[in-house]
Order: sequence, then C-alpha cells, then structure tokens
Amino acid sequence: MKSTEHKSGTGKIALITGAAGTMGGAVARGLISEGYRVVVADVRKEDVEDAARELGNDTYSIAFDVSDYEACRRAMDTVRNDVGDPAVLVNNAGILAQNKVAGTTPEEWRRVMSINLDGAFYLSQLCLPAMIEQKWGRIVNTSSYAAKSGGITAGTAYSVSKAALIGLTFSLAAETTKTGVTVNAIAPAYVRTPMVDKQLTDEQRAEVIKKIPVGRYCEPEEYAHVVNFLVSPLAGFITGEVIDQNGGFHFD
Repeated sequence: MKSTEHKSGTGKIALITGAAGTMGGAVARGLISEGYRVVVADVRKEDVEDAARELGNDTYSIAFDVSDYEACRRAMDTVRNDVGDPAVLVNNAGILAQNKVAGTTPEEWRRVMSINLDGAFYLSQLCLPAMIEQKWGRIVNTSSYAAKSGGITAGTAYSVSKAALIGLTFSLAAETTKTGVTVNAIAPAYVRTPMVDKQLTDEQRAEVIKKIPVGRYCEPEEYAHVVNFLVSPLAGFITGEVIDQNGGFHFD
C-alpha cells in the first residue's frame, strides 16, 4: 500500500455538487488523488450512482435537488450520519441558459437562480458550522467569466446568477476570515463539457473558438487542478478570491 501521508486530504471529506457532470467528475478524481473521501451529489440518483461506481475509492453518492432547502438539509443529515461532516464543499451544480433579457421568462429566471445560486447558499450555510468548529474548511464556488463579461453566448439569468455567486463568495469569506475556513471562487470560460456542446450550435462553437485568445476550450482537468490548489493547506492565506480561468478573455 502506498503511503498517503503526503496527501493533504487524508482523513477529510469533500462534498461536490453537480458531480455527475464532466467538471464535477474531474474535481472528484482530483480530490480522490489527494486523499479525500469524496461525496458526489447530483439531482438524478442513477447518474450519481454511476459516477460513484466509476470513481470507486469508497466514493459515497447522494441524490438531491440543490434548489430545495429542505432537500439540502435532509441530504446533509444523511451525509453526516453515513460519512461525516465535509471539510471541503465544492458548489459546482449549475445550469446554462442562453436567453437574453427580452426572452427570459420569470420561470427561467427563478429556475436558474435557484440552482446556480440558492443551492450554493443553502449548502454553505449547512456545512459552515462544522468547518468553523473544526477550525478548518474550504468552500469553492464555480462562477463564470459570464459574471464579468455579462455573457458572450450566456443569457441574462445565467450571467447574473454567476455574478451573484461571486458576491456570496465575498460575503462568506469576509465572515469567516478568523475561523480557519477559506471561501473562494473560480470563473472559467467555456470548459469543454457536454453542456456547452449541446447548448451551442456548430456556428456558435466555431465563433467562440475564434474569440478565445488562447484558441481552445478549457479542459475539465485544468479546472479541477485549480480546485485542488484552493483546497490545499498552502492556499490557506487566500480567501475571497475569484480565480479567472478564461484563456485570456479578461485580465485583472
């Protein structure tokens, strides 16, 4: 058996939402490689169970709707009883919407906000007490370049939800500075996922590639690598940060 003493996550639990997707799966693999016991969460039971089987390594799966507070509360009770309190929370669950303001219905607005923003708030609220008690914790929120650009192909609801997620990151980071918990966000642009491929036409994809300064999509493993960095012990002096991962679209 290989030694795990060098692995920063040994003995810790990480909860990842949207874990049945491409980005969530990459994050799970990255955290497993660092010694975390991973809890993979998504809305469809079959999908998240398939993801857990593929990941192996004693991965725990749970299905619930992040937009429903009571569902989040029940899920966290189950995770605590079956696995333990997460030391790491990666709020990765999200949906894409392309309608601009005139085409955005109240129903679409509410659905996008409830999944992309409300779920991150609910789970952060539910996970933080144990992190603070343990004097160590990491929350990583998946924002987007759309939060800073207003959306190139992304719609109004999506762009605003991701901007609000940055505001949530700042608020939670400010509140937890003296607790041993850090709260950060990543703002990627056009990660290579089925969600992007399905939501964009061939013409839009070709146009997007032309616009990305480095000339390619972000790979899911590159995104996961940033998550690994942010949850590592040596990133403990970084909180309230938004790491841009946009291939040169935006500098700050």
